[in-house]
Amino acid sequence: RNEHLDQLANGIDQYLVWEPLGAFLIITPGNIPMHAWSSFVPYALAAGCTVVISPSRQDPVAAETVSRIAMKAGFPPGVINVVHGGRKINKEILTQPEIKGVGFIGSNRAGHELFELCGKYRKTSSINGNGKNMLVIMPDADVDESVGWLTRACFGMTGQRCLGVDNVVIIGDIYDDIKTKFIAAARNMKMGYGLDESTQLGPYATPGGRASVALWIEKSLADGCKMVLDGRNVKAEGYPNGYFMAPTILEDADPDMPMAKEEAFGAVAALIRGESLEQAIDWINTKTYLGHSAAIMTASGKSARKFIRETNVGNVAVNLGVAQPYAFFPLGSRRDSFVGTAKSRMASMRMFMDEKTVVTRWV
Repeated sequence: RNEHLDQLANGIDQYLVWEPLGAFLIITPGNIPMHAWSSFVPYALAAGCTVVISPSRQDPVAAETVSRIAMKAGFPPGVINVVHGGRKINKEILTQPEIKGVGFIGSNRAGHELFELCGKYRKTSSINGNGKNMLVIMPDADVDESVGWLTRACFGMTGQRCLGVDNVVIIGDIYDDIKTKFIAAARNMKMGYGLDESTQLGPYATPGGRASVALWIEKSLADGCKMVLDGRNVKAEGYPNGYFMAPTILEDADPDMPMAKEEAFGAVAALIRGESLEQAIDWINTKTYLGHSAAIMTASGKSARKFIRETNVGNVAVNLGVAQPYAFFPLGSRRDSFVGTAKSRMASMRMFMDEKTVVTRWV
């Protein structure tokens, strides 16, 4: 990769050395605590950096448990550190001169505040925020397969994930067939305790999260959407006071509606009638400021290739519901879904290190 050049001139060699920057703040969200931990911490350690991990107060145990295991495995004291605080504490840590940057997965509001601090204090960063992801179903797609992936994409993890889908564009005369089978599949999902393997839909993490989704639904109806499956008042058997909400499906949604632009972060889906692939791609690229991911169901390689090339998002799925990158691949978000120096995982190695160019002459 041109990082080492012998005989650049007579007796002169030149090469690049990568050196660790120092200590980094790693902030993990409540919905994917280990996923976020593993997106930054192993790479920071491999680069020779130390970390201060600040887990979400919604789920602090995972990060602390793994950190304790790492210490028992032989990591020296001070290499992996855990601080339980919140937004105010995180900002205070980030402003310290010993902290060289931050790795973050969470909301845009909190992430952009951190990014502003990084600019002010000259820190490096990887800030991964909200998503508003669209799944496009083409007329040539397999209906049953599409419904299966669609159900998991919209309602998996109770919709509490930045790569989940809540805008569904259906093109052509398969709309009614998709809608009927999607409603049936959603209605049959089993709600219950999240660690029960037979459970398909667990509770919301907090009562506030559930209330936020209920408000999103109310605003969508006020904007003109039509309710075709209402899950707001469905109770989970055995958990009368749980933070549950069954799948909710809306139709007559329009990409220009506010609800079609903002992340719901819940088990909801908005059905949108589309006329063409070109129109769907334009909606993905222009109707929201977010650019996490997009997905397409199709039997056409030509359509898939066009979709991959022309969508302005960081993660694309073909004949899958969610564009979830494997462990070593960056979470390649774009537009307002990402701000910072480098994407996560392997790409973050460059964030944790700094270049030093060395020129030598031996005669």
